[in-house]
Amino acid sequence: MTTTMTEAEGRAAVVAAARAWIGTPYQHMADIKGAGVDCAMILVRVYCDLGLVEPFDPRPYTRDWMLHKSDEKYLGFLLARARIVKSPKAGDVILFRFGRCFAHGGIVTVPDPLTILHAYAPYRGVVEEELSRNPELADRVDTGAIFASYWGSAE
Repeated sequence: MTTTMTEAEGRAAVVAAARAWIGTPYQHMADIKGAGVDCAMILVRVYCDLGLVEPFDPRPYTRDWMLHKSDEKYLGFLLARARIVKSPKAGDVILFRFGRCFAHGGIVTVPDPLTILHAYAPYRGVVEEELSRNPELADRVDTGAIFASYWGSAE
């Protein structure tokens, strides 16, 4: 899909669009701002609605698919549209391993200190947080997380 935005404009637009979802309740498989969204569908809505990727819908998926299967659904839909990078920039994506697979994601809003926006079930909604303040996810950055960029070249 083509867009007339520069990379810098696109990254800023992703962060702004993601922040517009803050406070939306967590709701499995939902994608309605203010009403409900999960961590997969917020990525779909932000990047597709900005015209950065072609519209697609990864649903349906169960809440616990990552505990019972080794099929990398989340990673697959991301890597079909982005490349893994070592150093994230604002507007890039972070994926965390839960269970057998990469099963939780967010949008990097600030690379240092690493801050992400995500729909997080334990918080019951969309939040922006510095990862060092979330022990469960902070521990996974080094042991089970990857970064991907729609702009970046493979590293």
